[in-house]
Amino acid sequence: MAEPGRLEAHLRARRDAGRKLLVPYMTGGLGTDWAEVVRAYAAAGADAIEVGIPFSDPVMDGPTIQEASEAALEQGADLGSIITTLRDVDAGVPLVVMTYVNLVFHAGYERFAAEAVAAGVSGVILPDLPMEELGEWEPHARAAGLATVQLASPLTPDDRLATLCERSEGFVYGVNLLGLTGERNELAGSSMVLAKRLKAVTDLPAVMGFGIATPEQAVRAAAHSDGVVVASTLMRERLDGATPEQLGERVAAFRAALDAG
Repeated sequence: MAEPGRLEAHLRARRDAGRKLLVPYMTGGLGTDWAEVVRAYAAAGADAIEVGIPFSDPVMDGPTIQEASEAALEQGADLGSIITTLRDVDAGVPLVVMTYVNLVFHAGYERFAAEAVAAGVSGVILPDLPMEELGEWEPHARAAGLATVQLASPLTPDDRLATLCERSEGFVYGVNLLGLTGERNELAGSSMVLAKRLKAVTDLPAVMGFGIATPEQAVRAAAHSDGVVVASTLMRERLDGATPEQLGERVAAFRAALDAG
């Protein structure tokens, strides 16, 4: 079972020790050995791991994550099977699930939060649940000890950014660019601007995601933030047949680049 506050405490401790945070993503249910990918990420130096729970009608995912989610759904993945599998993962670092509020609502907020925490999940990202609509969900998450991570975009105005950071738990997820997730050849200039804005209004770990495809891009995105989420580029390799060991090596390359600065 995840300890209440574990996600934030874990990331703060690593950040305060001078480490840039690395949060790789894995689509739950994508392949029978997907849990081995999660373990490989942890062994390669991930500071936390984001696990996607596939949904048939995503609003934020780009083509690669959509393709990965569709493949996982075709293979029989669902919320219940993914949470059940996570019970036995024991990765040694916090797990954060990312999904859409429709799935959580139909499972029942109280039930989902309790079952997620019992499976070792420390946090959740619900990109289609606006801050203003947290009212029904948030009490159940907090009662269970499940951190609700908020996302901030380059268009978030200053007053809302401060409030959003106050409401976020575990870490705040900075969106590098406008649009959907996916690999990019270059990072948007808005990434650095948003990272600086986040660091100016909160001491919560600020982790940047969207469009980070190479270790070099990860280093640039982390220069003014506390770390990065790496997702689509890993799922493209997974869809192309990468094994858990190969994906672990890929994450290790990101880890080495971040450590070298």
